[in-house]
Amino acid sequence: MNTHAISINPATGETLSTTPFETIEALDKTLASNHRAFKHWRTVPLTLRADKLRALGVALRNNAEAMAQMITAEMGKPIAQARAEVAKSASLCDWYAEHGPAMLATEGTQVKNQRAVIEYRPLGAILAVMPWNFPLWQVLRGAVPILLAGNSYVLKPAPNVMGSALLIKQLFAEAGFPQELFAVINVTPEGVSHAINDSRIAAVTVTGSGRAGAAIGAQAGAALKKCVLELGGSDPFIVLNDANLDEAVKAAVVGRFQNTGQVCAAAKRFIVEAGIADAFTEKFLAAVQALLLGNPEDEKTFIGPMARYDLRDELHQQVTTSLNQGATLLLGGEKIAGEGNYYAPTVLGNVTSEMVAFREELFGPVAAITLARDAQHALDLANDSDFGLSATVYTADAQRADEFAARLECGGVFINGYSASDPRVAFGGVKKSGFGRELSHFGLHEFCNVQTVWKDRR
Repeated sequence: MNTHAISINPATGETLSTTPFETIEALDKTLASNHRAFKHWRTVPLTLRADKLRALGVALRNNAEAMAQMITAEMGKPIAQARAEVAKSASLCDWYAEHGPAMLATEGTQVKNQRAVIEYRPLGAILAVMPWNFPLWQVLRGAVPILLAGNSYVLKPAPNVMGSALLIKQLFAEAGFPQELFAVINVTPEGVSHAINDSRIAAVTVTGSGRAGAAIGAQAGAALKKCVLELGGSDPFIVLNDANLDEAVKAAVVGRFQNTGQVCAAAKRFIVEAGIADAFTEKFLAAVQALLLGNPEDEKTFIGPMARYDLRDELHQQVTTSLNQGATLLLGGEKIAGEGNYYAPTVLGNVTSEMVAFREELFGPVAAITLARDAQHALDLANDSDFGLSATVYTADAQRADEFAARLECGGVFINGYSASDPRVAFGGVKKSGFGRELSHFGLHEFCNVQTVWKDRR
C-alpha cells in the first residue's frame, strides 16, 4: 500500500511531488482547527462572506497562469483547456458573490394568520472527496456555495493532484479567508472513514467513481450524515435524421474529446438514427482525425495524455473487450508507444447494447457509435443504462426535443448542444450517477439547515 500521495506528470513520467499521508492524530488537529474556523465564520455577515468570494475571484485571475500550469503538469489537461478552467472558476466566484446572498435571504410566509419564516443556516464542516479531472473547478463549484452559506470546507483531493489542492488553499489565504476554514487533508481511505465518523464533520460531498461513491455514501448514511454524490456517467448523444449534421458532428467531437475524454458529464454513447448514420460517421471520423494530440503544454494541443497509466490500461481493456464482442474499430484503439501516457483517439462502430463500450463508462478518448432504427429506438437505447447524468439530443423538431427531454432518465438534457455546467443552473444525476445537486440555488441550499422560525406562535 502506498504511504505517500504521488503526483506524476502524465506526459513525461516525471515525479512532481510525494506527500506522506497524514496520521489520524494530524487529521484530528486539522478537523479541530477547521471546526474553530467554522464557529467564527458562521457569525460573519453574509455580505462580508460574499466579499471574500469576490476576492477569491481576483486571486484566481492574478494567479491564473500558475494554476493552469499546475493542472497541466499534474493531470495532463491541455494548457488552453486548463486556462479556461481557471477562468470559469473565477467567474463562479463572481456569480455566487453577486446572486448568492439573495438566495440565502429570509423567506417569509403566512400560516393561518400567523407569521413564520424560513432561514438558511449553515450545517458545519463539509467533507469533500474530490477527483483529479477538474482539480480546480470541481473543488470550487462545491466549496464556493458551501462557504457562502457559512459552512467550513475540508478537501480530500485525489493523490495525483495534491499540488493543485495546496495551491487552491494558498489562493483562499490570499483572498483573506480565515486560516483553516478551507482545509486540505491528505489521508488514506481509513482516514476518510475516520473523518466521516467524526462529530465535527456535518455532511459529505463526493465526486468520483460509482465504487467510491457507494462506499463513502454508505459510511455517511451509517453516520446519519447528509451526502451529495456526483458520480460517473455514460451520456447518450442522440442524433436524429433531421439534425443539422455539421453542427452535431462539431459538438460531438468537442463533447467527447475535451479533457482527453476524462469528463463525467460528457458524450460517450453516440446513438444515431439509421437515415443519417453513415454520413454522421464519415464526418465524425474526419473531425476526430483532425484533432491534435501531443504535448499538453502546447496551446494547439487538444488531446493530451491520460492522467494515469492504470486508467489507460483499463480503457484499453474496455476497447479490446468490446472488439471481441463484435464492435468495429473505425479509428485508433491503441496505446501510443513512447514517453507519456497517451492513448490514440478511438472510435468504435456497430456497438450494441450488450457490449462493454455501451454498458460501462469510457473515461478517456474513446467514442462508441450505436445505430438506432428510429427515434423511439434511439430513446430506448439512451435510457438503457445504469447511469443518468446528462444527455444530448440533436434534432430540428423542437416539440420532439421537448418530448425526448421529458422521457430521458438523466439530470440534464442538452438540446442541440453538448453537456456543460454553469453556476446558473443545477447540476447532478440520477440512477448510478448519484443524487443531490450542485450549482445554482439548489447547490447552495444542499448544505444548509432549512430552519422554520415561527413568529408569535398562537
